Amino acid sequence: MTNTILITGAGSGIGRATARRFLDAGWRVALTGRREDALYETAAGHAAALIVPCDVTDEAAVDALYARIAEEWDRLDVLFNNAGTNVAGRPIDEIPVADWRQVCDVNITGMFLAARGAFGMMRRQDPQGGRIINNGSISAHVPRPGSAPYTMSKHAVTGLTRTLSLDGRAFDIACGQIDIGNALTDMAEAMTRGVPQADGSMAVEAVMDVSCVADAVLHMASLPPEANVAFMTVMATKMPFIGRR
Repeated sequence: MTNTILITGAGSGIGRATARRFLDAGWRVALTGRREDALYETAAGHAAALIVPCDVTDEAAVDALYARIAEEWDRLDVLFNNAGTNVAGRPIDEIPVADWRQVCDVNITGMFLAARGAFGMMRRQDPQGGRIINNGSISAHVPRPGSAPYTMSKHAVTGLTRTLSLDGRAFDIACGQIDIGNALTDMAEAMTRGVPQADGSMAVEAVMDVSCVADAVLHMASLPPEANVAFMTVMATKMPFIGRR
């Protein structure tokens, strides 16, 4: 039986690269995100791609997403809970509350709703079980300057990962987290031009090809049910994380 995976935020960046990696590996891949045209661009006409546009912050839309997957495939083996967003960095007293809510809606509520739907489907399907892989961040460990909304949200993702890992045991649902540092996507392109450092300076940071992330997620997803990568950090070798100052 061909394995199945749902990838949120599949219209660009890490989601796009990962979706294409799984399609190349022979998986059936459900691609979701808000922009339907971007999802079709990711799929590039691949016969094993299932396009289901969805705003992960909308509970009804997420319920409909899982209903569609159940209708098409009757089961889900893996969720890559990837959709995320960020806002411009600034001190907390300069951050509009609307920016805070935007990050929380996607990075926390969206993660919760996608995980909730996958957990429920995996719990009910026969055979029972599956795997949820949450996209965390280096910021789940240490912050960048002026990053309160994003850093708080990624610490929340770690709490979700730990809880699902515990609660999933009774239902053969494994949960792990991949914490990514400086994968070269549109979101990380600024690293190549210089970004604020903790000492107040600006510096160009090392980056890595996004394919490294896609390969890592495929490895995590391909493990047998009795094995799980609880936390994996994949980062540009020379980025300022170890010894970040």
